[in-house]
Order: sequence, then C-alpha cells, then structure tokens
Amino acid sequence: MKNLAFLSLIIFPLFVYCQNSHKDNGGERWSVERAWEWHKENGWMAGTNFNPSSAINQLEFFQKETFDLETIDRELGWSAELGMKMHRVYLHNLLWEQDSIGFIKRIKAYLKVSEVHKLKTMFVLLDDVWHPQPKLGKQPEPIPFVHNSGWVQAPGAEILGDSLRHDELKNYIKGVIRNFANDERVIAWDLYNEPDNVAIQPDRAKIEVKDKYIFSYALLKKVMKWAREVNPSQPLTVGLWKGDHTLWGTPEALRPLERFMVKNSDIISFHTYNGPKITQEKIEALKYYNRPIICTEYLARENGSTFEAILPIFKANQISAINWGFVSGKTNTIFPWISWIKKYDSMPKIWHHDIYRKDKSPFSKKEVAFIKDQLIN
Repeated sequence: MKNLAFLSLIIFPLFVYCQNSHKDNGGERWSVERAWEWHKENGWMAGTNFNPSSAINQLEFFQKETFDLETIDRELGWSAELGMKMHRVYLHNLLWEQDSIGFIKRIKAYLKVSEVHKLKTMFVLLDDVWHPQPKLGKQPEPIPFVHNSGWVQAPGAEILGDSLRHDELKNYIKGVIRNFANDERVIAWDLYNEPDNVAIQPDRAKIEVKDKYIFSYALLKKVMKWAREVNPSQPLTVGLWKGDHTLWGTPEALRPLERFMVKNSDIISFHTYNGPKITQEKIEALKYYNRPIICTEYLARENGSTFEAILPIFKANQISAINWGFVSGKTNTIFPWISWIKKYDSMPKIWHHDIYRKDKSPFSKKEVAFIKDQLIN
C-alpha cells in the first residue's frame, strides 16, 4: 500500500502535466494547406465589426451592468437578414481582470445569440487605437458629433509602456483563447488591432506611450507566443494597416513589426479605407503569401470605400470582408475621423461608417438592397 501511495504521488502529477501539456502544446504557424482547408470549409464570408448601438466601447459592451443582450439579439438579427455570416468583436483585458468568470459567461451568451442567427465571430484581443487610458466602471457619454469619442485601447499606455508589466496579460490572452479554442462559433482570432497606432488628438497624444512601436512590437511577440501555446483550432492573424501598401508583398522591405505580423499569421488580414484602385493594389500585394486573405476593416464612404465599389472586388477575389460599423449609436461613427478637428453640429450628409439607425431605417435603401444582392444571391 505504501508503494502504491508512493507511485500515486508520481503518476498523478505526471497525468496532470500531460493533460495540461496537451492543452498548451506549443502549436506552430499553420501550413499553407491547412489555411486553405479552413477557407474551403468556411467559404467566402462578409460581415461587420459589431458593437451594439447601446455601447460606446468594448467595456460597455461586455461589463455586467451594461451587457445589453436584447439589443445584441435584435441587431444580430438585422445582420443575418442582410446575409452577413460573421462579425468581428473587440474584447478587453480589463474585463478579464474585473471578473474573468463573468466575462467568459457573457462572451458565451453573446455566442449563443450569434449562433441562433448563424453568425460566426472573429474576436480581437488587443487594440492600440483611440484613448490610451481605459478605465472600468461607468463609461463616458459620447461627445456629440465626434467619431468614436469613447473607444479605448487595450491594454492601454500604463501596461503597454512598461515591458515589465506585459506578462500581466498572459492569463487574459491564454484564458480567453483556451475557453473557446474548439468552439465552432469562433472563426478566427485577431490578436492585436493596429499595433503602433498613436493617438493624434492633443489631449491624448500627451498621454500616449513614447516610442510606441518598440513596446507594441515587444508585446505582440509575446502575445503570439502565448496564443500558439494554447494552439486553438481557429487561425491566428494580425492585420496590416500601416506603411506603403505597395511593399506589403515584399517582406524584406517591411519594418520588423509588419514583417512579424505577416510571417506569423495563419491567414493574412488587412485594413483598407481606400477606393477601388488602392484596395486592388493591396490585394495583389498580399497574394504573394499564398494564404487566404480577409479584410477586417473597410468602409469610409467619402473616401470612395463604399459597399458598391469595394464589396464586388472582395467577392471576385474570394476575400472575406468585414466593414466597420453596423447600427449607428454611441460610437458616433457615422461622423468622419476629421470630426475630432472639424466641428459638426448635425448629421453628415454622407455617413462615414454604419448601415442602419436604431429604428432599422438605413442610411441608404439602395445600398442595403445592393448588400443583400451581393451576400444572398
């Protein structure tokens, strides 16, 4: 009996180690073949970056007090009616720190509703865009007529600008991915949105991370490593957005950050708020990598990035397309980026982003009919 007890002290910990090792088995970048199998299984998809109209940012979306499942359900239904198949949804590390169990439950509740509407989700884990100082609790009210006045960065300047604190994000990255690593409702993981995007508004620029490129690149390398250790069944990606797009298909000409992004992404993703010519140039450059391509942000109507001009290009090239904005609400993204500098006092004649008002009346009935024709027919 003593020998059996002694053996159990050895075997049981070994069993637990093996189980954990299976969960975090240090996966590698997908092969080209596996990436194309994923594309073949899922087909061409179109959808939107989804934030319910009742939430000003990622925190208000998923915090317990403001998690608005009724609005989420209603607006996801409108998305499905258009023929959309996927959404891109932003998460935040502070939500994990605040209440990891409750946060995961709310993500599951969102996915349950999205499943009813036959929608897949790409989750975004980190983001370098807009306000550098995210805070939990009640979020600010929108600044009238100003684009995305309440959106916040993740993790924000305090953690990003201190490389000794980067490891504080490890449990968030691994925890969220591990919980949904085999969930068929999750289509992909966008690990880090627009790394090295620096706030330019005067009040925010002064609280931005200095030499942000260095810190964002350092953090991204760690995040990619943590995600690979979990080894989810879905592909990992980080989208190109910055620099000379004519060089996007020439890895040796890219900055180390962008080169790392494309060389470590299972599927290639990018942003384009440009018209047809530049959008097509970006696509041609990215075909160099011989992997499925997905545009994770587009639609800036006054720039020539419209559904009518851009969606057919994506469809013809089998590039899944995710526009920015769906139902106009607290984010105020019907207003252009320049609204931070140029004052507006009424709704713009041409919406920057978004498709519907809260009552489901569209910016353009003709545009909605076009979207349905492209996505359903």
